[in-house]
Amino acid sequence: MRTIAVLGGGIGGLAASYYLCRSPQVTKVVLLESSSRLGGWLWSTRRPDGAVFEHGPRGIRPAGAVGRNTLNMVENLGLGGEIVPVTYSHDASKSRYLYVNKQLHKMPTGITGLLRTVPPFSRPLIFSIAMEMFVKKRHQQDESVHAFVSRRLGKEVAEFAVDSLCRGVFAGDCRKLSVRSCFPALYNAEQHRGSLTLGMLLGSGTSKVVPPGSLSWRSVKESWAQWSLRRGLESLPESIGDFLQHSRRVVVHRDSPVTHLSPAATGWTIHMEDGKISADHIVSALPAKVLSAMLPSSCLPLIQQLQDISSVTVAVVNLQYEGCVLPVRGFGHLLPSSEDKGVLGVVYDSVPFPQHDRPDGPTTRLTVMMGGAWFQEVFGPVASVREEDLLLRATQAVTAHLGVTSPPTWTHLALHQECIPQYHEGHHSRVEFMRQFIKKKKLPLSLIGSSYEGVSVNDVIFNARLAAEELLGTPL
Repeated sequence: MRTIAVLGGGIGGLAASYYLCRSPQVTKVVLLESSSRLGGWLWSTRRPDGAVFEHGPRGIRPAGAVGRNTLNMVENLGLGGEIVPVTYSHDASKSRYLYVNKQLHKMPTGITGLLRTVPPFSRPLIFSIAMEMFVKKRHQQDESVHAFVSRRLGKEVAEFAVDSLCRGVFAGDCRKLSVRSCFPALYNAEQHRGSLTLGMLLGSGTSKVVPPGSLSWRSVKESWAQWSLRRGLESLPESIGDFLQHSRRVVVHRDSPVTHLSPAATGWTIHMEDGKISADHIVSALPAKVLSAMLPSSCLPLIQQLQDISSVTVAVVNLQYEGCVLPVRGFGHLLPSSEDKGVLGVVYDSVPFPQHDRPDGPTTRLTVMMGGAWFQEVFGPVASVREEDLLLRATQAVTAHLGVTSPPTWTHLALHQECIPQYHEGHHSRVEFMRQFIKKKKLPLSLIGSSYEGVSVNDVIFNARLAAEELLGTPL
């Protein structure tokens, strides 16, 4: 393998470049990023006063093979000393809230929580769990998350808990999202064990194997629930970028948007606004629709499938208040779509990561997430929405939900257009069709990134590694 081009300098493209350049099989990696910065949605603001604000993901889970894989990368990059962990015993791990009927409700945790009736639920959740074991398995290729959970755990769990969860994770509508693609562990539990409860207890299907490094062992020993980095999560793509630069095997081009791709005798010709380059293989970490506009007409069936993967726009509003203004301690609260379609949830950033607060005196950092699948319905077309209207809606939500009447002393709005892909029903079959088309046509093309098999940072990094291993024909 002589030259591999990686399209997209977000965490997926960076991870693919990182894994590829460590192999002696690869002569050269060319990373093409259309903007002036690397990191994509991993974006942190470090204020001169010492405060850190996240405009994208703010915490990464260490659990499972994908969590171990990311921690191994962090360790190899020399970032272990920068880790800021949150343990399972922390308030941010034990206390999560729903805002329903204009009130905050703490989600039940532990056995005692499951045995009691906790609003907004009308009966103890243990009944839903117990009855779930007697629900008959359905042999379906796919199902919406809402339909699946309603059938197995009851309508209340679907309407309040799972609706809110899908808004918090995918900024999406659980009535359209695919259970097989969004929550594969739940789908596999029913298919292999006939029950979610048995599936969770006994396991369902094969698990990925990633040997733990010393940082991963530490996360188990210290019981981490999630972690960040001292200077914000953008430190991760920054460190990968530094690693690539020092490797001398990766050429990084910023401000280099790709206009189209054309087949060449061996590989591809990549056309850009200011020239063209040749590559033996392309690893695309671009959003599915962006890639679809670049491919040649000979790839029409692939183009059509890529165009069917939509994404949603999310407004992320960071707010800082003077003093300790929260009435409760916890990770934050989510809202079901029945409560407020526009506001997805509020994260209490100062609780899990006080290390990111301004050091000279108490402050409270919050992040309000808005829009998602309901953005245009609530706020109108993205091109015409006004920043002041979004900021006002965010501060009004903080006042209504948390009783905070003082104005914020600092605000920041990040309008992330089409940032989270939506895995609607049938997504798994769509991705499988694309993989088979590429294989059948022997296209020198790999698809990675959040458009296909997981939107979390861990998933995107791990799938970049798998793609590199498949391309090279050897484990990394």
